[in-house]
Amino acid sequence: NDMISAAPASSIQTPLEQPTASIYNKTFWLCYLANALLVTANAMTFHFVDFVHFLKGNDQITGTIMSVGLIAAIVARLPLGRYIDLLGTQRIWVGCSFSFLFGCVGMVYVTDINWQIYVARMMYAVGIAGMFTAAIVFIQNQVPAERRTEVIGSLGSSGFIGMAAGSLFADLVLYLVPINCGVYSLLFSMVGMVGMAYLGIVFYLTRGISHEKPHESLPVIKLILRYWPGMVLLVAIMMGGNMAVTGGFLASYVKARGFIGIAPFFFGYAVSAFTFRILTRHWGRIIGRHRMILCGLAGQAIGHFALPFLTESWQLLLPSIACGFGHALLFPAVVSLGAGAFPPRYRGLGTTLILGFSELGFAIFAPILGTIIDHIGFQTMFFTSSILTVIVAITYQLTAAKIGDHEQQQKEDSNSKTSTDGIIDSEEIEDPAMV
Repeated sequence: NDMISAAPASSIQTPLEQPTASIYNKTFWLCYLANALLVTANAMTFHFVDFVHFLKGNDQITGTIMSVGLIAAIVARLPLGRYIDLLGTQRIWVGCSFSFLFGCVGMVYVTDINWQIYVARMMYAVGIAGMFTAAIVFIQNQVPAERRTEVIGSLGSSGFIGMAAGSLFADLVLYLVPINCGVYSLLFSMVGMVGMAYLGIVFYLTRGISHEKPHESLPVIKLILRYWPGMVLLVAIMMGGNMAVTGGFLASYVKARGFIGIAPFFFGYAVSAFTFRILTRHWGRIIGRHRMILCGLAGQAIGHFALPFLTESWQLLLPSIACGFGHALLFPAVVSLGAGAFPPRYRGLGTTLILGFSELGFAIFAPILGTIIDHIGFQTMFFTSSILTVIVAITYQLTAAKIGDHEQQQKEDSNSKTSTDGIIDSEEIEDPAMV
């Protein structure tokens, strides 16, 4: 669940606070709470695969439904930054929140595998993609330019909290309530209620904000082709594929093995990712982003390779630590390199592109992995994702990683000499750190 874009350069709102004030003010903490609520709600849907199974579907059908939703989100991402520029953050933020809520309502009334579940999933996926994007656009516009990187990284920690809380809460609901159609309606109703609380915060945060339409810019497709990020997009696709493993099919694996639930894994994942994000926050300057990507891919490959060998519920913590380590390194490095291929005024488009490719990876891998589970088994699925991750790492090492990260190092050296408070220049996205 890492799907947040940097602000398009032309999207400008009136800040709620004076630039000289602390960025850790009421506005920040309300955004922090909102992001934690949204990730909590999303984590509560990690049992979606169990819901599809209850409706007599299989893992292949689950993957197809999730892919349809992700494809809708990917298509919506292309014009998302432009519409935020033209209409303002508030309208897109509120509109996508309602799409999220309508998707939850649709899930509540699903009783069979039919068109309704596909439409509901599409509305849910489009809504949450827009909510994440609008949130980061908003928070960046509330702080001085030189502190945008800092506020993105700080806000991101709320996502790890939400991941642990949401998976634990969903496990409790399914443990305490008898498994029938009513329990899944209850679960999606609770997701919707969390979404309503989120929407209330959005209304409060965006009250009285003015918006000025930007001047016309170059067509989006032309900009993408001109500043194409290269092989880092392959890593983004693999990131999405690995999220399909843990966010899409782990719940059914845990159920098949008779474990207590997915909470141990996502608790360990969240704690690991949060801890390593803090411990490795300077690795971009120490070892470089290319090596961060290689280490991150190695962590996720090890985590997925270990999953088939578990025999007890508590052992889910072990691969979760490796996967969390991988997430902590991969996301900031991949987004930084992908967005950094674009000049500062188009960094929002660059970040949207890299996150869109991550979603594309989820959409591609979900039905494939589901088919492997149905016809061969979970062990082969985990080994497949692990081996493909290693192949991507080797490919990246032999191509993009050989170019080096010298320009990044020069920028950071320059920043360290000129900065008076140790804050990295806002034009450089070193650690978006969003879940």
